[in-house]
Amino acid sequence: MAKGHQQHSGKPKFKVALLGNPNSGKSSLFNALTGLSQKISNYPGVTVDKKTGTISLSSGDEVEIIDFPGIYSLYPNSSDEKIVVEVLTNPKDPDYPDAIIYVAASQELEKHFLLASQIRELGIPTLFCMTMMDLNEIKGISYDLSHIESYLQMPVLEVSTLKGINIDGLKYKLIELIKTDSLPTYKESYRLTEAETAASELIGEFTDLDNPYRQLLIAHHHSWLSHLQAADRIRISAGIDDLDFNSTRFQINETLSRYNSFTPVVEKASIRSKEDELSWTERIDGVITHRVLGPIIFFGLMLFIFQAIFAWSAIPTEWIETGFASLGSWVNSTMPSGWFTDLLTQGIIAGLGGILVFVPQITILFLLITALEEVGYMSRAVFMFDGVMQRFGLNGRSIVALISSGACAIPAIMSTRTIANWKERLITILVTPLISCSARIPVYTVLIGFVVPAKTVGIFNLQGLAFMGLYVLSIVAALFSAWVFKKILKSDERSFLMIELPQYKQPFLKNVLLTVKEKVSTFVIEAGQVILIISIVLWFLASYGPSTAMNEAISQTEQTIITDQLTEDAGEDLLASAKLEASYAGHLGKFIEPVIKPLGFDWKIGIALITSFAAREVFVGTMATIYSVGSSDDEATVRERMAQEINPITGGPRYDVPTALSLLLFYVFAMQCMSTLAVTKRETKSWKWPMVQLGFMSVLAYVSSMIAFQLLT
Repeated sequence: MAKGHQQHSGKPKFKVALLGNPNSGKSSLFNALTGLSQKISNYPGVTVDKKTGTISLSSGDEVEIIDFPGIYSLYPNSSDEKIVVEVLTNPKDPDYPDAIIYVAASQELEKHFLLASQIRELGIPTLFCMTMMDLNEIKGISYDLSHIESYLQMPVLEVSTLKGINIDGLKYKLIELIKTDSLPTYKESYRLTEAETAASELIGEFTDLDNPYRQLLIAHHHSWLSHLQAADRIRISAGIDDLDFNSTRFQINETLSRYNSFTPVVEKASIRSKEDELSWTERIDGVITHRVLGPIIFFGLMLFIFQAIFAWSAIPTEWIETGFASLGSWVNSTMPSGWFTDLLTQGIIAGLGGILVFVPQITILFLLITALEEVGYMSRAVFMFDGVMQRFGLNGRSIVALISSGACAIPAIMSTRTIANWKERLITILVTPLISCSARIPVYTVLIGFVVPAKTVGIFNLQGLAFMGLYVLSIVAALFSAWVFKKILKSDERSFLMIELPQYKQPFLKNVLLTVKEKVSTFVIEAGQVILIISIVLWFLASYGPSTAMNEAISQTEQTIITDQLTEDAGEDLLASAKLEASYAGHLGKFIEPVIKPLGFDWKIGIALITSFAAREVFVGTMATIYSVGSSDDEATVRERMAQEINPITGGPRYDVPTALSLLLFYVFAMQCMSTLAVTKRETKSWKWPMVQLGFMSVLAYVSSMIAFQLLT
């Protein structure tokens, strides 16, 4: 049995690593194997996602599958790639695998042999899994698997995750793999030089490792491997210097030597039944990445996505709104009146309803973006706009962060680790939160209705066009800010974009749905926790206040009701408004009102600005809570309550076009996300840059909102 198996409740639980190049089909295979039995966490000490899943084999063995970040070789360039090397050079690591499934895209087999041959020399039982075999049939390509197996000295098989072909065969091979007592004799494809051998032996003096290639990797990477003691790093560095160990030169020599070894193997194993011709992927790219047609197609797709967000979500959104309104009404009529019933209806139900109502829009956004990623289009978008990014002081890889930020700025900022140049990476981190993320969708959806009528002109929904306009505005702001930072933060070096354009393929529905489920669940759970806490706190602040102020407000209101002979409903609304103004929340809003008044905001909006700093989407939940406290209309939705709000100065609607547009612009530019600031601090290892980020975005939001309101007023 393979060594290192961990015991769980007396039953062996094998750890199997999924390793391979980016875009090799690794994530698709992970989803095909684990399905819904997967979870996401972070690797210890870093913010890199770690996906794990569990499967039960027919042998009765329970296997934990770990989906590691994609990597091209064991000489990494990014933080994500270093995770893999960190684990594979330390057999004591909790994630060190008992076996490996190496995933290779069979259409580009040669490039996968580099990493596969390196891994094989570590002595870990490995299965070489060639994916996308269905595409091979289309292209008329097949392989002599026995020839590949003979060279790698590891089991080899082909699978298709799209069609579910040979997944059971893979599981059967996995049973054989994890029960292997010893590995076949392996003829190394790369022989260590005298200096490399000496360096490897030096590492053996400081560790209990006996694998020469693992020792060599530690010699190359000792300066950053966290599992080494600081004293050992110093001693290793001194010893290697005496050996004249040139790490960069030896890495290059090893890579070239390996390619010289396996290139003939791949050529001999490849069998083509069709003449070489321009592939259909290349033909599509001739249009998709065209310098004129490409951007037009890109913006057309983005327009379609934003149109779909409004058009497709209308019915489910209405169901959710009506459901929560009815639930609040039912609870009010069923439960006895009192503080607990008020907490349920005005705090918890109103707050959660205010965010869950936007799940349809968020689901549609992630569904369409994920489908584009599955097809292979998003890599083309990155490729097309590389030149544009360079002009603004950004790296080509910055596009990955900017596009990712359309979902959430937090993983987008983390993705900048692939940018080697520090200043280009810093600029990307600073401007990425300006791109409109999914957390802004609830705010945009509510406020656009007050600025743009719900009309359709031809095939275009006006609100959908406005929605896209806000995204375009955020992109322009990000690029302009990057250009300004480029002038301020001088950089003497440049890094270049290296990105693989995968072959176009049919979206794997299971992959898409699992990704959407993961993203939406994370959004709802994380946002829901924040909103639930804030809703309860806000309900308390809005329902209670200094006793003197509250009693005075109640007394004056009761006198006004008698004097003006108001109806019961009108009296309840007036009393609720007076109590809210006299509450702790009212005092807080009144305190900041002079600062935000030039923007067209009142103290109620001020409360929402403060609470939504925890997360932008909290704005809608706050509005729902504020306008539901004491309201006599239990069936009214947050949109309707906001529409009914009257500006006491003008006598018109509080949310008229100037105010709503001002508020929209504020949320386009403002840094209303504590989590993003925390991640910026972690990635830059300083509070200086988060404060710079918060400062320039706040000034941009305040000034743009004030100009818009004052001009329209």
